[in-house]
Amino acid sequence: MRNIKLTIEYDGKRYLGWQRLGDSEKTIQGKIESVINQMTGEKIEIIGSGRTDAGTHARGQVANFKTNSEIARNEMLAFFNRYLPGDIVVKKVEEMPERFHARYNVKGKQYSYYVWNDPIPTAFERYRSFYIPDKLDLDKMNEACERLLGKHDFIGFSALKKTKKSTTRTIEKLSIEREGSMLRFTFVGDGFLHKMVRILMGTILAIGSGKLSLDVIDEVLENKVRAEAGETAPAQGLFLDEVYY
Repeated sequence: MRNIKLTIEYDGKRYLGWQRLGDSEKTIQGKIESVINQMTGEKIEIIGSGRTDAGTHARGQVANFKTNSEIARNEMLAFFNRYLPGDIVVKKVEEMPERFHARYNVKGKQYSYYVWNDPIPTAFERYRSFYIPDKLDLDKMNEACERLLGKHDFIGFSALKKTKKSTTRTIEKLSIEREGSMLRFTFVGDGFLHKMVRILMGTILAIGSGKLSLDVIDEVLENKVRAEAGETAPAQGLFLDEVYY
């Protein structure tokens, strides 16, 4: 059997997230599997690098599937982008070794979160950023980012309750760039827990607006209490940029 790797871009606005939900056609996985089944005549389940929530976007989601089909890769690419909705694009089709697994082989990911920070809202970026009209303290937010770098147990900054799996992760990069009214927060790490980036964003923004103190970062890392962190930032500002293998 062939093992096919897909690199996928999507606008998550219309969808319930990555993971197929029963018979619902409103998921990214469901849409792609439907096209694969049409293309190959096989009932195939694809494996994603991880889930993205409803409304979250991706520039570089990765998935793989196994098939007996002999269709050439360039023909697959053309077929995907002919029959998928316009807000889901397969950017690359690659042949991989049999043991490649889109989820288990992940070594790291990069996410971006966008905030439109201006008294006047934006018509064009409203589904791709979180609108905050109030002034934000960039120095305090940069300090919050510094405190989150490194290896920590991030369960207090996640939507997880109790789990037998390790909740320790390493954030290698957490930076802020401003271009006009748009703020881009970049997260690079070896992995992220469920809703971790959105909860970290809600906390950083609460610090930037003066609603929380910088000390909340150290307190939540130490006591692991989710309720003491900031609110979960909306999904529409979040992009999965790249998956590292």
